Amino acid sequence: MRASPGIDRGSRSTGRAFAALVLILAVAGCGGGPASPSSSLGPTASPNSTLAPTPTPSPMPAHGTFTATGPMSTGRNDAMSTLLTDGRVLIAGGTLRGAVAMAELYDPSTGKFILTGSMAKGGAGETATRLSDGSVLFVEGDTAELYNPTSGTFSATGSLTEQRGGWAATVLSDGRVLVAGGDDIGNTAELYDPTAGKFSRTGSMKTARWDSVATRLADGRVLVVGGEGSDQGPYFASAEIYDPSTSKFGPTGSMHSARTEFTATLLPDGQVLVAGGFNGSDAVASAELFDPATGKFSPTGSMHDARQDFTATLLTNGEVLVAGGDNDDSVALASAELYNPVTGTFTPTGSMATARLNQTATLLADGRVLVVGGALTGSSAELYWP
Repeated sequence: MRASPGIDRGSRSTGRAFAALVLILAVAGCGGGPASPSSSLGPTASPNSTLAPTPTPSPMPAHGTFTATGPMSTGRNDAMSTLLTDGRVLIAGGTLRGAVAMAELYDPSTGKFILTGSMAKGGAGETATRLSDGSVLFVEGDTAELYNPTSGTFSATGSLTEQRGGWAATVLSDGRVLVAGGDDIGNTAELYDPTAGKFSRTGSMKTARWDSVATRLADGRVLVVGGEGSDQGPYFASAEIYDPSTSKFGPTGSMHSARTEFTATLLPDGQVLVAGGFNGSDAVASAELFDPATGKFSPTGSMHDARQDFTATLLTNGEVLVAGGDNDDSVALASAELYNPVTGTFTPTGSMATARLNQTATLLADGRVLVVGGALTGSSAELYWP
């Protein structure tokens, strides 16, 4: 059997060293005397010297577990978290006995939060959208502002055409931002142009809805799904598609269950996973898939826990982590589960150390997930290790 090149090189090196040692011993035996210190084969430690102990590396947390990080400078409920282009996470807005205007940054390399600029308003209900230049657009009511990661400051930008609450927002392929719906304003929508720094009206939705979810599809269109008509309903199972090329909304298939306070996650195969939420009577555990090719929703596996006001995060391996939320019995959940798109099933994974609802979850560049804030959770934060 032929030896590998690596083994062969090692054998030749060992042979040469052995031959040299034999030669030295032969010279000493012939009366050459002991070798001088300078002919030593290598440095020798002093009898009084001590070698520094090799540090023991910290063990990596087990896969599928949460570990503590942070904490934040202040507790936040219903805040916004955005991954910046340099890998840090911007946490802004939210409430804690009133609106929180101060923002902070999480550095994954240190596991620490540091303060950054303050928003003009802050509070709950904003949307945060990272733009193509790396800045972050925050929309609240009829006002908007931009966060500049280089300067760490917020600055005002154009105002919306209408006062909104509970709207859906998503960035389009061309860098503009679609803002659609909201309470008490009907079915209108508008676009933010980062170049001009202005909002302008675009086509109207077929249904006036708020607390819906907007998801940009792989082909650049936007799926707007679910939501409600007012605080008391009705609750919608319907969905519609916004086409940026025509600036119009068009109908598409409806979900099997009406939902608000749910999540919609674009999967690697182009389908959208819609999970959980509130159907008008109870929190639900069911989930379904939207297929853009057919425009239809189909049932998929259900979660182990019914939950609303939770987070769903697409992991680097294609699975979706769902965590926390409220089971509609005013009980916050610490449990988490993984959705496998191949099997169409949810599987429990490690639970969070703190039960949370209205928290945020952000996929970091290294594949971990940062979970922060939520109702009655203080300033705590944790990391999920997939």
